[in-house]
Amino acid sequence: MFTVGQRKGLGLSGNGEPLFVLKLDAAARRVVVGPREALRTRTISLAHVNWLCDPGVEAMSARVKVRSTRTATPARVTARAEGCALVELADGEDAVAPGQACVFYEENGSRVLGGGWIVPRRTGP
Repeated sequence: MFTVGQRKGLGLSGNGEPLFVLKLDAAARRVVVGPREALRTRTISLAHVNWLCDPGVEAMSARVKVRSTRTATPARVTARAEGCALVELADGEDAVAPGQACVFYEENGSRVLGGGWIVPRRTGP
């Protein structure tokens, strides 16, 4: 019953600074909390990417949105194999969570280039 980035309703108080939900582990029934700066993400992995342009083999400059209500932010988007992509955010984004959509636009914001679903980052090769 929690979401990444949530602060209220955690039942935690008396800490030196506010705590936020950083990660949900449903299998272990765990909610990981920490300080606000731990929510910042610079790299996002995407699956089920739908391209509305030719992504090419090089990283492309774009503006991306992780939430519909936020302003698009500068990023580099790199197409990967099997409908995946890697998004590197110039300034980072708070509370990015698997299951959210990520949409990329031309740098001037006039055209959608594609989008995909955020997945947990892989570790290792």
